[in-house]
Amino acid sequence: MNIGPIYLVIFCISVLDVSAQQNPWPEPTKESKPWARWWWMGNAVDTENLTAAMSKYSEVGIGGLEIAPIYGARGFEDRYLQFLSPAWVDRFQFALREGDRLDLGIDLTTGTGWPFGGPQVSVENAATRLIYRTYRLGQGQRLREAIRPESQKKDDKAVLLEVVAFEGVNHSEVITEKVRANGMLDWAAPNGDWTLYAIFNGKTGQKVKRAAPGGAGYTLDHFSSDAVDHYLARFDKALVNEEMGVRAFYNDSYEVYGADWTPGFFGEFKSRRGYDLRLYLPKLLADSGDTQVARIKSDYRETIGDLLRENFTTRWTAWAHDRGAKTKNQAHGSPANLLDLYATVDIPEMETFGSSDFPIPGFKSGIKPKSGDKPDPVLMKFPSSAAHLMGKPLVSSETFTWLGEHFRSSLAQFKPEVEQCFLAGINHVFYHGITYSPQDIPWPGWLFYASVNMVPTNSWWSHSRGLNTYITRVQSILQSSSVDNEVLLYWPIYDVWDDPKGRMKALTYHNVEDWLHPSAFYRSAIALMDNGYGVDFVSDRLLADMQAVNGKLQSPGGNRYRVLLIPAARRIPLETLAKIKELAEMGATVVFEELPEDVPGFGDYERRSRSFKQAVNSLPSIRNVHVIPDVISGLENIGLSGEPIVQEGIRFIRLKSGDKTSYYLVNHGNKDMDKEVVFNAKGNYALLMDPQQGDFGWCHAERQGDRVKVRLQIRAGESLFVQFADKEDSRSGQIRWNYWGSVDEVINPEGGWKLTFIKGGPQLPANQKFREPVFWTSLSGEAYSSFSGTAAYETTCIIDAVDSTGRYDLVLDDLAESAQVWVNGEDAGFIWSVPYHLEISKYLRPGKNTLRIEVANLMANRIRFMDRNRIKWNDYHEINVVNIDYKKFDASAWEVQPSGLQGSIAIWKYR
Repeated sequence: MNIGPIYLVIFCISVLDVSAQQNPWPEPTKESKPWARWWWMGNAVDTENLTAAMSKYSEVGIGGLEIAPIYGARGFEDRYLQFLSPAWVDRFQFALREGDRLDLGIDLTTGTGWPFGGPQVSVENAATRLIYRTYRLGQGQRLREAIRPESQKKDDKAVLLEVVAFEGVNHSEVITEKVRANGMLDWAAPNGDWTLYAIFNGKTGQKVKRAAPGGAGYTLDHFSSDAVDHYLARFDKALVNEEMGVRAFYNDSYEVYGADWTPGFFGEFKSRRGYDLRLYLPKLLADSGDTQVARIKSDYRETIGDLLRENFTTRWTAWAHDRGAKTKNQAHGSPANLLDLYATVDIPEMETFGSSDFPIPGFKSGIKPKSGDKPDPVLMKFPSSAAHLMGKPLVSSETFTWLGEHFRSSLAQFKPEVEQCFLAGINHVFYHGITYSPQDIPWPGWLFYASVNMVPTNSWWSHSRGLNTYITRVQSILQSSSVDNEVLLYWPIYDVWDDPKGRMKALTYHNVEDWLHPSAFYRSAIALMDNGYGVDFVSDRLLADMQAVNGKLQSPGGNRYRVLLIPAARRIPLETLAKIKELAEMGATVVFEELPEDVPGFGDYERRSRSFKQAVNSLPSIRNVHVIPDVISGLENIGLSGEPIVQEGIRFIRLKSGDKTSYYLVNHGNKDMDKEVVFNAKGNYALLMDPQQGDFGWCHAERQGDRVKVRLQIRAGESLFVQFADKEDSRSGQIRWNYWGSVDEVINPEGGWKLTFIKGGPQLPANQKFREPVFWTSLSGEAYSSFSGTAAYETTCIIDAVDSTGRYDLVLDDLAESAQVWVNGEDAGFIWSVPYHLEISKYLRPGKNTLRIEVANLMANRIRFMDRNRIKWNDYHEINVVNIDYKKFDASAWEVQPSGLQGSIAIWKYR
């Protein structure tokens, strides 16, 4: 048996009993607990089952729910409720009251399915697209047909907006007024060859995806304030004289396809960009082209972004505020500056989709989508950056979307993925997700089409308390602190917009390789994080509100940064460059990787470009401006160094709370760490806090000028908080941190093992006894291979004398997939992630000790059994249940998933 590295054990003093007053962990709140998206399938909810379901969620440590009405299960149509009907409102209000009783917060999507839309959206207010048709006329010729879209059947709702005639590149004429009511054009072409552009206000025809009963209808025109107001009026009418009661209204990722226009766009464009877009239609509508095409399209894209932010996001947020609620928004996918959209709402939200690879020993990766989608550490920082700049306390995440295949995701897979969220500044996790399911629905109950299945019927549901407690501890610290990042990295959105290809630029999660990964901004962000720098991102709009205070950059929310870093950028607005110059002249440090080339956009280009180049030429003469191609060397040259701990493979986020500096540290590497580490902080003492076990204690910290050195131990797969202070906090008294040391003794169980099946199905297999623990799926018989649920492995071990100064860990060799441990009849906690260690010192006694390890496996084997035996379990309207690659789900060909315990199970005694 490999017992790992040998470590010197250090006990500063004996561990003391901890009173409630001494505990430094913040008191849990509903916000610090994990929340979950809560799908109401068919709105088929009733009071009895709402109470039962919400009670189960509360029992395992869920803090809140985001109600998301969705399509329903077939055969239960008689239970369906129409969205926003009086009956639906009654159940909704009941859920709010139950939430108050159980201390569960409630959010609500402002619609059903996604994106926003429904029966209240008329054709006029529906998502709109630009349709155009060209005609060619020679000198003296007239158009002999009515001006109509080419596909009149498909575009029968299209309305003619403008007709503009072009002769060559320099001559154009707006001839819209010459179109008669019947569509005929009363105009003859003058000298030359003319191309007529007919512009129509068309409709995408997109309907709400996965709509719930009462929610079907056209997708909303997000660029129109009138359309948004009319859409929201339905909620006011349905909930009239009712206290809405929700904490926040929610908007899912922007998945509005093909919408690139809105009535009045030409007027909006001219007032914002300063020229008539109608006169440049050939450039706008070209599939590719020259620099001028790119500039005009950049202006178009900026205008679309302005309209989305002003007419939808800002307006929706103001509406929610007027009704006593907040807004929670996923901006990714939007054709706008994501940072500005996130800054507009109360709770910016990211999404994690797919799974990452981790070299943690013993970590089991799940099935990945063929698309290759996985969480991106830079993309995840967009919502948190906006929140940090604006002083917003919460940053949320729709977490674990398609983390793995249905029924194949373990709690151990969740931990490093959610830790990536925390490292990115996210502090308010929402599971994706929980499906409401009545108690009379056979196993596995109602399920959503996309994983993961965070539902009470999941085999490991009761063990999820371990995960939930861990998340609560981490979020309680993150939410009670402010993030202490020192670098502000400018995001040059105009480099994305300045592209002659295509027309719209939807910045989606699934095309980051197009708009994010190739950029100098992305390379700089990765380099900063890899070299130990804390970084937030800033947009042009947000930068405009920054101030220089005592040599630092101060955001509207009060956060301060030591340096503004401008990555190599082709296009920066003149106003932004002037702001950068102003900040530098006021004492802020600015580092350019390269000086920018030019202004973006087409309007008044010559004047703006001249002014821009004059401003650029003056930058090197400003004392606080540095032009350094090597970003990391440049920062070090101006006296700003990264955190050395990243050299040990440890990732971190630095926090401030009053005069204390804290670090959340995560080891996602392939080796344990035990060494003295230097931090860019000050303090004579360090408080170490283990968010998984809840342990904490003080240890000595060695001051080294502006740095401090402390010894840390973090196993691969583990995390730790370290907080530096000048004196020990009275909350935790004189409790000293317990360093684990060399393994003094390995205590193996005696007397064999008993395996007892507790709960699950399709049936409880016969109990077994054996000398050494084995996976129950290795036993012969379909009852074992098909079982999903919980089984207890029980044994005894003899300890002649329990060393009160020692530490005893239960160590499992191979666990599939999670366990709750009982020692001498007492609940010792959960083992749900790698490494499979659990300290059990305080539960042991001299002589005979009993161990009971209740193991839960995945749902996979039971689903495999059902599909092999054609037992129907998935019958839903809409998409039904699909596999991770959106094909028909079928588990019948799956291999049996190992389940239970095998290998060495022992108690390690550390000196």
